[in-house]
Amino acid sequence: MSSVPEHIRRDIKERLWAEADRLDWPSLSASDKSRYYGVWTETKEVGGRLGMYMDPRQVRVYIKDTLLKPYTREASSSHDLAFRVLGIPADTKPDATYIKPHGRLINRDRQIAWSKASEWKATLMALHERAFESGTPYGAVLTHAGSKFANEEDRRVIESAASKLGIERIVWLG
Repeated sequence: MSSVPEHIRRDIKERLWAEADRLDWPSLSASDKSRYYGVWTETKEVGGRLGMYMDPRQVRVYIKDTLLKPYTREASSSHDLAFRVLGIPADTKPDATYIKPHGRLINRDRQIAWSKASEWKATLMALHERAFESGTPYGAVLTHAGSKFANEEDRRVIESAASKLGIERIVWLG
């Protein structure tokens, strides 16, 4: 597969990221995302341009793995929302930064983490493991709670697990 020139890759990435912002990409279902990958693969502006530098059968994979995977990672990596909803001052400097799931060690003693609510098990366990090494498991922010975790009954098992792991706070968002 030939390499896509940097200026073309950057132009297509900017176009797709703007579209992902408009679509609220993190909230889309897997089937909706798949549909958009297909649409973009078929368009002249995206798939047509990429197809000039690689086997056209690889365009969809390139869009998904090379252009949009970093969007998802970057969109969820900022700690601003987690700090705000956990009441942590915005100017607090993290002592450590984590990914998969995203998190921070703050004030050398409080671990926080955030992810989509559907990834709650990995997030709570990461808090537990990180706190075992350093700090206490202070808070988890679970986003995109939507319909699956809409009410207290649906959240009960997660909150029970958090309590057993010593996690002080769980914040549910959208």
